[in-house]
Amino acid sequence: MRSVLAIVFLSLVPSAAVFGADAAAVQGAVRSWIRAHERDVLREFADVLAIPNLASDGPNIRRNAEHIAAMLARRGIATRLLDGEGGPPVVYGERAVPGARRTVVIYAHYDGQPVDPAKWTSPPWKPVLRDGPLEAGGREVALDAAPTGPEWRIYGRSAGDDKAPIVALAAAIDALQAAGIAPTVNLKLFLEGEEEAGSPHLQAVLEKNKERLRADAWLLCDGPVHQTRRPQVFFGARGVTDVEITLYGPARALHSGHYGNWAPNPAVALAHLVAGLRDTDGRIQIAHFYDDVRPLTPAEREALASVPDVDAELRRELALAVTEAGGARLAERILLPALNLRGLESGAVGERAANAIPTEARASIDFRLVPDQTPARVRERVEAHLRAQGYAITYETPSLDARRAQPKLVRLAWGSGYPPARTDMGSPFARALVAVTGEAAGGPVVRMPTLGGSVPMHLFVETFGVPVVGLPIANHDDNQHAADENLRLQNLWDGTAAFASVLARLGEEWR
Repeated sequence: MRSVLAIVFLSLVPSAAVFGADAAAVQGAVRSWIRAHERDVLREFADVLAIPNLASDGPNIRRNAEHIAAMLARRGIATRLLDGEGGPPVVYGERAVPGARRTVVIYAHYDGQPVDPAKWTSPPWKPVLRDGPLEAGGREVALDAAPTGPEWRIYGRSAGDDKAPIVALAAAIDALQAAGIAPTVNLKLFLEGEEEAGSPHLQAVLEKNKERLRADAWLLCDGPVHQTRRPQVFFGARGVTDVEITLYGPARALHSGHYGNWAPNPAVALAHLVAGLRDTDGRIQIAHFYDDVRPLTPAEREALASVPDVDAELRRELALAVTEAGGARLAERILLPALNLRGLESGAVGERAANAIPTEARASIDFRLVPDQTPARVRERVEAHLRAQGYAITYETPSLDARRAQPKLVRLAWGSGYPPARTDMGSPFARALVAVTGEAAGGPVVRMPTLGGSVPMHLFVETFGVPVVGLPIANHDDNQHAADENLRLQNLWDGTAAFASVLARLGEEWR
């Protein structure tokens, strides 16, 4: 296979291709190519964004996989769809480079979050180009228009999370090929189709393809750049788990005048339960919850201290008068566990409100975890906390007899989730990645010990035992997971330049 891939590669790159070009030559050639091909890259990006990509939508998620596989094959990458082991297929590609001593697997995902079309300004899978952010009055322009400003954006589900890196990587390959610059690392691509659904089948896919996926390092391309718009490299990711909590009241809704102050109100009970899980500064009030939190290393503390302080600007941008924990820095807070109340549901409000005691109340909660916490241990401690408050726990919808028998009954529905991970900031791969990313950016890179969000980084660390580091390219204000998701075009061009630097320069710096 290796020799066949080498032949394919050599047939696509001019015979005088430069191996190990210097940083200035790479960036000059790539930036020049980008300026000449912006419309072509945008058109390809729009074509990818136009395909609905929920992991649960089998036919369309496969259309995504086949479309992306064809994109990569056109660039001379030997591509196949790996069996998803019960989930969507994984788009896998290889390119061997004559003379390269190292192999890198690049990870991204092509599925997206569910949508509520009513909340979108334009349909979520109809890519729309605007000459600025919506909130700043950005106007819709034709998709084939030539971008003229740094704030132009393309809107559509997964524009930022996480189809942008796939398109930027393809553009980087094109730019290097046009300039006759050969990559210095062997490349493998692993593009997942159910990350937003929790990656429930990922471990089985990795185990089945363990030999095929052997490499010297993994590069994760998911998440945003730093809020300063400087590129960031992250060395860890928080884990995640979630739970749906239901409390029960009367068997039927009751008139609040006839029965108020007599029949327990499940919404009130739920408010007290949730308030007891964390304080107003975000400190989780569950016994022993922080026992498993791993202390930062000196190198991680040094990196944290060097992260630019953007808190004041973020408070202004987000209209926040205060932040939690007495104004502690955001960069510090994402290194701690978090309990987020995703939503509350009971009765109705506004015009639909009724003077009645509801029959049940629900809360939806997600936990962000840090090393060395696990979803199983979090579940154990949450349930111990609830029992200590006098709750009887059930995992199924209780019968009326069970509700009559238990004065404090709670139903829990846990998601699977996955644990956090953190890799060595001082590995040769990590140092080389920071160096070549800085070359592309023309300045220092923000080094984050842990990404605020969650990606299944732990599976790559545990399965392969090699360095796993992240290089995201999306803008921090891309409305990730929300309506009107977008990508700032300058992030696409900068991401293309960064990936070109990784391909062309990493092998030279990685020693």
